[in-house]
Amino acid sequence: MRATGLADGAIAGAVGSAALNMVSYLDMVVRARPASSTPEKTAGRLAGVAHVDLGPGDRAANRRSGLGPLLGYGIGVTAGIAYALLTRGRRMPLPLAAGVLGGGVMTMSDGSMTLLSVTDPRTWRRSDWLADIVPHLAYGVAAAATWNRLRPPASGRGG
Repeated sequence: MRATGLADGAIAGAVGSAALNMVSYLDMVVRARPASSTPEKTAGRLAGVAHVDLGPGDRAANRRSGLGPLLGYGIGVTAGIAYALLTRGRRMPLPLAAGVLGGGVMTMSDGSMTLLSVTDPRTWRRSDWLADIVPHLAYGVAAAATWNRLRPPASGRGG
């Protein structure tokens, strides 16, 4: 895998992460729901597991508030790079690629939050699942479309 393919994967993952966040924020506007606290809780749990002191009181809360979204972008970019390695730099049909990317990111984020006891998907309501699936689907579509756009067609002619 050439470095350009890995860079394209990182770009696709970042675009997908931006799409996920935009869909999440739109959901907050439409349903007048509060922001999720799970990214901050995850950041706090990870800091605890890694024995990293985030500081006292408000300083720690502010750091968790910033680390939560950064972890999300990190997962998104990492998933794009992993996808580049998985596909060996080739395009995939958009629906398949969107499912692989969106499902992969959802599994990574929900799986890590479950392992850290931040959440338990077995207790989620239908609205909770929709609030999770739809943004991850947006991630998958945006990341896959970006990846396919950045990669040359199989014939090797133009993009």
